[in-house]
Amino acid sequence: MRDKNFRNLIWDFYRTHGRHDLPWRKTKNPYEIFVSEVMLQQTQVSRVLQKYPEFLSAFPNFLTLAHAQLAEIFSVWRGMGYNRRAVYLKEAASVVVSRYNGTLPNDPELLRELPGIGRATAASITAFTFNRPVVFIETNIRRVFIHHFFLFRHQVTDAEIMPILQRTLDVRNPRKWYWALMD
Repeated sequence: MRDKNFRNLIWDFYRTHGRHDLPWRKTKNPYEIFVSEVMLQQTQVSRVLQKYPEFLSAFPNFLTLAHAQLAEIFSVWRGMGYNRRAVYLKEAASVVVSRYNGTLPNDPELLRELPGIGRATAASITAFTFNRPVVFIETNIRRVFIHHFFLFRHQVTDAEIMPILQRTLDVRNPRKWYWALMD
């Protein structure tokens, strides 16, 4: 019952207060979602909102990004911080073009082989791009689960959260479920 109440609470909040207007939530384009997920690593949404359209305009697909000069990428990336992510984006685009013919793989294990892509980012890209029910945890999701399931605990490990996350995952629409959790 607690899991069902939790799901209802999250869905109700999302319906009323969700950030439905974020541009990366309005697309199913694998490249655009990939770029957004890398940009959102350790960066506030408000900052990504400023740079995301400019980046996509300058580099609209994996091929363009793979062939771009780093100086050009850094020029567009300026102000985002963590410049290594811009390098990883270019390197990952090169791998997607050379190994996968410009098509982003839908397997999180293959995504993890791309430069700069760890377990959580690979899973989030898989959920948001392909609507596949993969389980991942990141800071905002962690906070929601701790608040609801571990309110009076001072230390909670990801290993304790993961089974609950697995149980509560909406396997019919993981894309929107994760958006709801993050809002």
